[in-house]
Amino acid sequence: MWQIILLAVVQGIAEFLPISSSGHLVVLATLLKVDPEQFDLVELNIVLHAGTLGSILVVYRRQLVEALTKDWRILFLLCVATVPAVIAAVLLKITDGDQLLESPLVAGICLLITGSILLLSQRLTLSEQPYDKISWWQAWWLGCAQAFAILPGISRSGSTICSGQALGLSREAAATFSFLMAVPAILGAITLELGKKIADSGENEAGMPVWLLLLGAFVSFAVGWASLVLLLKMIQRGRLHWFAWWCFAVGLFVILWQATIGD
Repeated sequence: MWQIILLAVVQGIAEFLPISSSGHLVVLATLLKVDPEQFDLVELNIVLHAGTLGSILVVYRRQLVEALTKDWRILFLLCVATVPAVIAAVLLKITDGDQLLESPLVAGICLLITGSILLLSQRLTLSEQPYDKISWWQAWWLGCAQAFAILPGISRSGSTICSGQALGLSREAAATFSFLMAVPAILGAITLELGKKIADSGENEAGMPVWLLLLGAFVSFAVGWASLVLLLKMIQRGRLHWFAWWCFAVGLFVILWQATIGD
């Protein structure tokens, strides 16, 4: 139970703060020596992602309702922005490149890249373009930034928000579109995990206790909601680059750790 709670807390914090949830979970699972025989990792991934998805739906409920009922153009732009991630996921699958997603060393290197992106964002000129005025080509490039974040250690929120500012969006607009993009992205991840779960159902019929799954989902939702609210406040104050130093510290630690293991 303590491993599930810890992984849920990390998922809730790192899913939204620009420090890469995938990178931290890869490193943490390796450090904890998480045993696949002890509990179903695929099942746990599904509920943790569902919890963080719930926090987005709560915080951005007004924008989502408007997109579904009034401004269908936003839905089209979200579809455009989702295509690059789908292409990247398929390419990784057919080339067996998805093995990189489980490498702590790759996560460490990519965390340094994330830190650099966050620091460079401070040099961007502030703009005032709202998120509902995004063009299709801006949506496409934001989708490419999201696809890049498939690599562990590359922060999805950090890369997309910084890219949005570079494309001329205001800080708040870049954050809003970034997290609206996260809805289909997380739904896609949940769908993939469900597919793996169904495919492996014959190998592991036991599954995890429902109360443990609900606990993990609740913890990731609550921590995710608090993290998202905190991030939005820091974006308004122009302090996104503060997280760069954490990325540098963790990235260097992981690289040195992996180098020591190699020796």
